Amino acid sequence: MQNMYYIGLDVHKRTISYCVKDAGGRVYAEGSLPATRFDLDRWMKKLPQPWTAAMEATVFTGWIYDHLQPHAAALKVAHPLMLRAIAAAKKKNDRIDASKICDCLRCDFLPECYMASTAIRERRRTLRHRNLLVRQMVQMKNKIGMLLMEAGVSYNKQRLHKAGYFRELLATNPDIDEGLCSLLRLCRETVVRLQRTESALVRSLERDSLLMDRVERLMTIPAVGPITALTWALEIGDPQRFSSIKKAISYCGLCGAEKSSANTVQRTPLSKQRNKHLQTTLIEAAKMAPRNSPALAMLYDKEKQKGNANRATLAVARKLVAYLIAVDRGQRKFQVVETSNCIAA
Repeated sequence: MQNMYYIGLDVHKRTISYCVKDAGGRVYAEGSLPATRFDLDRWMKKLPQPWTAAMEATVFTGWIYDHLQPHAAALKVAHPLMLRAIAAAKKKNDRIDASKICDCLRCDFLPECYMASTAIRERRRTLRHRNLLVRQMVQMKNKIGMLLMEAGVSYNKQRLHKAGYFRELLATNPDIDEGLCSLLRLCRETVVRLQRTESALVRSLERDSLLMDRVERLMTIPAVGPITALTWALEIGDPQRFSSIKKAISYCGLCGAEKSSANTVQRTPLSKQRNKHLQTTLIEAAKMAPRNSPALAMLYDKEKQKGNANRATLAVARKLVAYLIAVDRGQRKFQVVETSNCIAA
């Protein structure tokens, strides 16, 4: 469009560098502004109309995207790794980066990435905070065991974090002095507080009207519990954006990267370009899945006979992705289709 203006934004914590060009590549304006909503509103009043903008995906992109979207003809977010390959240069600064993002947008070379809706991103933030609480809880439980080992206290590892056994251990074991007892109680109180907060966050997400029906459908799949279903729904966003199961598996980080040159093909271990939250959750679910599904148990045993238990777990995780994407895209509950071997006449 000849009358469209293109804007490249290089986003940082305190400043935003911008470059405005017309369709022919002539610079209309460039500079920087403070990264605040007030300054963005004042800057947008001076922009020519209509305009479209692009920015790189960073931790600061979300709120800027939400603030600019109602005013832009189109707004895009660039994939940082792919954009780095396009915009590589010897000389690099914020002004040049904004200009190159603008040129990529203007010439339709921008490697766009998916941007979930504001509602999904807000709930995803809650789920990821829950994951942080779980990590902190595990750290505190490990700290309790380490304190007891430092003092040479014998304990039952399986029962250590049960409330009744823990109280009995502190009250009856003579090897636990007053200083150690106070530290152990402090750690235990922290664990209990984190558990309550984590449970409250999960309940709030399960009861959310935006997620309730979707999570219930996903949980009809064997071995898929509330955490797996919530992680899938919030990290995937719109399941229709994946045109095939292979692309969904790649996004979840359940396949290796490929490096090929001439007649040489090299397969690497699991790719680092993935959604790490989905990858971790699906692998954990795949380890428990053979206990809950005969079909997945058969798949695990078949792959394990080839000699590698980790590859068998990955095979189960890929099958779970196939189940999840089918249920999510079809918006129907999981059903097992019985097949019979028929011989054609």
